[in-house]
Amino acid sequence: MTQDEERLLRRAIELAAVARASGNPPFGSLLAGPDGRILAEEHNTTLTDADISAHPELKLARWAARELDPATAAATTMYTSCQPCIMCTGAIQRSGLGRVVYALSEEQLNDLKPGGGWPHVPQEGPALYDEARLPVEGYYQ
Repeated sequence: MTQDEERLLRRAIELAAVARASGNPPFGSLLAGPDGRILAEEHNTTLTDADISAHPELKLARWAARELDPATAAATTMYTSCQPCIMCTGAIQRSGLGRVVYALSEEQLNDLKPGGGWPHVPQEGPALYDEARLPVEGYYQ
């Protein structure tokens, strides 16, 4: 990791402290262009916004999908204080961002949480393939 990358990751950690100081879970992220210039930054606002999806990574992925052309998005790097959750990972993939650099891993984060994180929610499927494929078939062509 370069000194510039460390500087950007430290800024993401500072944004996590901002989130915590404002009464939210301690997570922060920023999006940087290929030259290292910060394009946008966010911190967690899930509690103050009463929105379970107000993660900084998701907010930045949505911003990038709205504001950046695909080539520019692919050249960006997201620096984030913690490894993105599965919800945010999906948004990052769909937004076309080029790379993610994180400080704490999900495992390290869960070690810091009493009880070790969120409970597992069972999922069942696939089911009703012949019916479910009809509205999807041909859409991605």
